[in-house]
Amino acid sequence: MTIPEIWSQFVADLSRTSLLEFVAVISGIWSVWLSRAENIWVYPTGLLNTIIYTGLSFKYSLLGEASVNFYYTVVSIYGWILWTRKNDRREHVLKITRSSGREWAQELAFFGFFYVAVFMALTYLKKGFAPGAIPWADAFASATAYTGMWLMAKKKVESWHWWIATNTASIPLYFVKHLVFTSVYYAILLVLAVAGLAEWRKRAQKISYAP
Repeated sequence: MTIPEIWSQFVADLSRTSLLEFVAVISGIWSVWLSRAENIWVYPTGLLNTIIYTGLSFKYSLLGEASVNFYYTVVSIYGWILWTRKNDRREHVLKITRSSGREWAQELAFFGFFYVAVFMALTYLKKGFAPGAIPWADAFASATAYTGMWLMAKKKVESWHWWIATNTASIPLYFVKHLVFTSVYYAILLVLAVAGLAEWRKRAQKISYAP
């Protein structure tokens, strides 16, 4: 596509943005902003976003992304519980930390498993149930998101690396599905993810030097 054609599609699709998509985008941006600040309200706002996007993803044959948003919903509840745990001194138990070499290996294996699983499932479903699916792209966006959410619940700095990968892949993925407002949303999330990575690195460093 030429630049004028891309712009024309962007303007046309933006004018057709539904109220549900708009609410999902706003709640998603607010949720990521809260996660950057390590604010517990990341989870209730995130749940609103994921529930809406689960429905939208099914509607537009983004089955991998639908599974991701359903997974987000479940892991958000798990993360909410972890983030609220306190010790006898009323201090939060879970702290921002970096992944060890062993944990990195586990994260890569986690990503690889879900990439293969989602890719194979979408390749099969594309034949008769979801002809509009893009298996390789949807599987990458989905698997990186699965990994990022898992690490976010554990307050790992590296979760932001996976979010950056997810957001980068999702910008063109949603654009070709004519959900351009969501493409803009992921572009904003990409910027926030870079800022979140910088912020969590600083917080992890302070914790490591704390007496």
